[in-house]
Amino acid sequence: MNESSSFKSFEEHLLNDQKPSDFFRELVSNDSFPQEKPFNMLGQLMKTEQNPKFHPEGNVWEHTMQVVDYAAIYNHLSANKRVFMWASLLHDLGKGTTTKIRNGKITSYDHDIAGARLTKIFLLTFTDDRTFIDDVCKLVRWHMQPLFITKKLPFSKISEMMSEVSTAEIGLFNLCDRLGRSELSEENKKIELNNVINFLNTCSELSNDIDEKSNILKIIHHISTLL
Repeated sequence: MNESSSFKSFEEHLLNDQKPSDFFRELVSNDSFPQEKPFNMLGQLMKTEQNPKFHPEGNVWEHTMQVVDYAAIYNHLSANKRVFMWASLLHDLGKGTTTKIRNGKITSYDHDIAGARLTKIFLLTFTDDRTFIDDVCKLVRWHMQPLFITKKLPFSKISEMMSEVSTAEIGLFNLCDRLGRSELSEENKKIELNNVINFLNTCSELSNDIDEKSNILKIIHHISTLL
């Protein structure tokens, strides 16, 4: 299977499977996961460990597999299913290049920024649809902001984020990203869900866009049903 065929196959399963990870796991199990560029960036995630305190599920690839499955569950709420699903697969590409051990802890500082750059390189290999590429890259670039904003960390850039991307989409994506960590207790799951709701409420209060406010309320309503 050449690179273009692999891309089309990836997309078919991302958009149509109830559990896309089954397809990717089978490729890995059969030693048929593409190794050539740019797929090697995904392969690197299989060798990239994460801080077990925040990611008990294991390495970055395992986290990614869990995120794509949650994205498949919730992508019907997204404004653009194709963008949403590709972002779920590529959102942590930056961890492959930024992960380091600092003071005995595994860190991946600025992996969102690095990931947006690598996502652009990845997608440009297969498509010249600049709108699609830009939209995926923006989800990747800003996917850490809900955490930064809700925890009031100095890395938060809410105004810049809101000027570039739908906060409803970021909130929905954050839902998948935060749930894509196995072994979450019911109590911790509720904490994560409430954090997403708090992020969305904060963005709604700051937004002057009626349509965006409506989309945010739709996502909040759905998350509330999970509590």
